Amino acid sequence: MTTSQNTVAAGGVQLVDTPGRPASDRPVRFADPVQNARYWARIEAIVDSAPALSPEQRAVIRTAFSTVTTSSQEAA
Repeated sequence: MTTSQNTVAAGGVQLVDTPGRPASDRPVRFADPVQNARYWARIEAIVDSAPALSPEQRAVIRTAFSTVTTSSQEAA
């Protein structure tokens, strides 16, 4: 069994290799609880079958969501 690292970045954002959102925090997609449970089970199966991201892919995603401004952006 492997343990995931619960790493938190500045601003409280969870980084990669941390567990996903707990089931209790998931939005309700369907009024029927059985249908809602099937929906989330399908989402979990899709996510679990996806390959892991490479460090390069992770860097691209972090950059896309970064709120840091550079000096060239400030000058514009």
